[in-house]
Amino acid sequence: MEKLINDFSFGLFFWQAIILLVLILLMVKFAWKPIMNSIVAREEGISNALLAAENAKKDMQNLKSDNEKLLAEARAERDLMMKEAREIKEKMIADAKSEAQAQGEKMIESAKASIESEKNAAMAELKNQVSSLSLEIAETLLKGELSNKEAQTKLVEKMLGDAKLN
Repeated sequence: MEKLINDFSFGLFFWQAIILLVLILLMVKFAWKPIMNSIVAREEGISNALLAAENAKKDMQNLKSDNEKLLAEARAERDLMMKEAREIKEKMIADAKSEAQAQGEKMIESAKASIESEKNAAMAELKNQVSSLSLEIAETLLKGELSNKEAQTKLVEKMLGDAKLN
């Protein structure tokens, strides 16, 4: 450091100071504005990037809330569809039960009518048999002795005993 202080020259210092001032003037005239413009542009770019990031964040929040709303609507619609499906199922089951009950009642009525008609047919046949038996008894009585009352009574009792019905 002592050597620098001992070798100090005012002329050299003067010329170096002038050159430094000229360089500063040249830098101010030609480079200062472009450098400042690029710094300002960079600041604006960073600011715009921050705004875009914040807008993107807001958009993402909006999309998230919209997605949640859509999801809630989809769940509500699914629940409604499930409820409707259950109601349709229960209605179908109730309709099938009532239809089966109606068919059963029709079958019971048909069976009752069939039984009644068979009963009537059996009664008619029984009446026919009774009437034919009565005719046979009458015919036999007429063929038998008409003069003897005691013989006729015994004959009728005998015929009635033979023709006992259940």
